[in-house]
Amino acid sequence: MAAVLDGELRGVYENRRTTVASYLREWLAVQKTRLAPNTYAGYADCVERDLIPAFGRRRLLDLRPEHIDAWIIAQQNAGRGRVTVYRVVSTLRIALNAAVRSWRLRYNPAKHSVPPKPRAAERTCWTPDEAAAFLRHNAEHYADRLTDLFEVMLGTGLRRGEILALHWSDVHLMDRKLFVRWNLAAVNNGKLHLGEPKTEASRAWISLSPRVMTALHRQAAFQMAAHPDGRLEGLVFARPDGLPLRPQWVLNQLRKRTAELGLPRIGLHDLRHTAASIMIAAGVPIAVVSKTLPLHPRHHHQPLRPPPQRLRRRSRQGSFRRTRFGGRHVNPFGRRRWGWSPEARGGVAILVPQRRLHRPAS
Repeated sequence: MAAVLDGELRGVYENRRTTVASYLREWLAVQKTRLAPNTYAGYADCVERDLIPAFGRRRLLDLRPEHIDAWIIAQQNAGRGRVTVYRVVSTLRIALNAAVRSWRLRYNPAKHSVPPKPRAAERTCWTPDEAAAFLRHNAEHYADRLTDLFEVMLGTGLRRGEILALHWSDVHLMDRKLFVRWNLAAVNNGKLHLGEPKTEASRAWISLSPRVMTALHRQAAFQMAAHPDGRLEGLVFARPDGLPLRPQWVLNQLRKRTAELGLPRIGLHDLRHTAASIMIAAGVPIAVVSKTLPLHPRHHHQPLRPPPQRLRRRSRQGSFRRTRFGGRHVNPFGRRRWGWSPEARGGVAILVPQRRLHRPAS
């Protein structure tokens, strides 16, 4: 009775019958409707594989930091990877933070037990010449749907899930642009899930270069020829039966074709960073690259350098122009305009500065 009254006084409603296992499963049930499928699958894997076997029988109120620290030391001595241990303890901290917010715990015993986050490995990106060689190899030896898919990825910087979920209804060939509306994710490399893009900023219009337009027109011709009514619908890149391509199969094909040329081994997401590196190598200002492809600096293949001084000075007096979509576009580089180069750099289309606009003499 004294414990109940103390809890009412402090605003903490402690239930000594709740075990760590029951609480974690209850927390997972709540998070299932809030999280992306891959994120939820990662949390569920940490809970069922590690947290419940380690702490599940303990009462939630009896869990202490020394219990968590002892488990971390035991896992490190057993040779578990630093990334795995970090993810498991981070999942426990997130779950117990929810218990504190709901007044079921007075403090989070895992708050200071999470080990330092391991530094992510540096990503490998191709040079413009390597990307061009890869595209030529695909065109000469395969000329299939993946040839066009890799062309579009390198020309637009779309993420793996965004390109695999691209629908023809979101491709506007007459206007030379596409809209990123969907994302395809494989949960634990198994069930495919079609959902919203990774971030709100990912839902955006993407301009298309001449090479990308050619690849999309070629893919459209293939699908219209295969369709009984000659219609263009569904996914842009799909299996012959119209179902989505599996991300793991696309990755396997990328690595197979990369090995045939002896190019550096990269993943599908690295094609996005390669697209950014090509733009940077071509002299496109960092601000333009970051607006087109938001990337962390460590992912760039080329060293980041500030834009020219004159562009930094002009960016303080950015100009505005109306867009056809009713919004207002801010040009941080004054009247300097950017467009797709008609001549490809190393076989890959790039953004280049167009001529400067001058006001007519009054």
